[in-house]
Amino acid sequence: MFVFLRRIAGIVPTLFGVTIATFVLTRILPGDPAVFFTSSPTADAATIQAVREKLGLHLPLWQQFLIYLRDLVHGDLGNSITSGQPVVTDLLQRLPASAELTLLAFALAVAIAVPLGIGASLKPGSAIDHACRLVSTAGVSLPTFVTGLLLIYIFYYLAGLAPEPMGRLDPFATVPPRITGFLLVDALAARDGSTFMAALSQLILPAATMAIFAIAPLARMTRAAMLGTLSSDFIRTARANGLRWHTVVMSYALRNALLPIITTLGMVFSYMLSANVLVERVFAWPGVGSYALDALINLDYAPVQGFMLVMAAIFVLVNLLVDLAYSVVDPRAGLSSHE
Repeated sequence: MFVFLRRIAGIVPTLFGVTIATFVLTRILPGDPAVFFTSSPTADAATIQAVREKLGLHLPLWQQFLIYLRDLVHGDLGNSITSGQPVVTDLLQRLPASAELTLLAFALAVAIAVPLGIGASLKPGSAIDHACRLVSTAGVSLPTFVTGLLLIYIFYYLAGLAPEPMGRLDPFATVPPRITGFLLVDALAARDGSTFMAALSQLILPAATMAIFAIAPLARMTRAAMLGTLSSDFIRTARANGLRWHTVVMSYALRNALLPIITTLGMVFSYMLSANVLVERVFAWPGVGSYALDALINLDYAPVQGFMLVMAAIFVLVNLLVDLAYSVVDPRAGLSSHE
């Protein structure tokens, strides 16, 4: 319990460090948001200075940071220059789109990579083992945006099997009443099968793009962990005692190989949080990743800072969940252990 509380207490300084780093990095970027905001060739120096004062950019950097911290404590992430709305509002509107894409891609990656890694470990040198290595190599070698463009070219342009990669839903489809913000869930709640299929068809290619990126490390780690466990003495003893091979693999080998697999799951999910920025850009997906990228291009500080803080919070939460999963699988390695 003490270790668990210490991990919880460590969240605050971690997020504070991310806040400082993000604030400083956005301020040292080349360009002036006031100049971009005016975006008029006739704007004179007085007009630009007035905009800078309105945005608070005329203040010393330390004073800007203290004001930002004061607002942050009250739940105010600032306002976006480009959208004209509070950053909290923009993030809440766009976060379900990113979460739906990331969770579906993660589930797809796990459903493919773990069985593939287990199959490769059971038959080293076989066709499934070579397939595992091929998929792993391709996933590591191809950047996510290249994979996305290739899938669009093959399945949309050549084969015509996928819809136009222009967002979450076909323009002619009916948008379901917003309950969760997840179109698949909302469509099911509204019992709208056509909208559900339309949303799913738009999700397949971007989710597959992120899944290919995530399959590589997960399949490799599953294969390596299972190979190490299958060569252990207790596995040979279990086989010598006449236990069925399926029982040995699933109840003994896989259970003992879970710790490194769980670690990789947490790492993969964290990587996917960063990968969704490029994937959302390629597929015109209206998520928080594309929102932050547009803000960065437009020198809009507040959305970038809000995005980084939200992603850091999710990253910390995922690592905490990984520690909790350790406790479930092996209490000796989990939060109840003493360091």
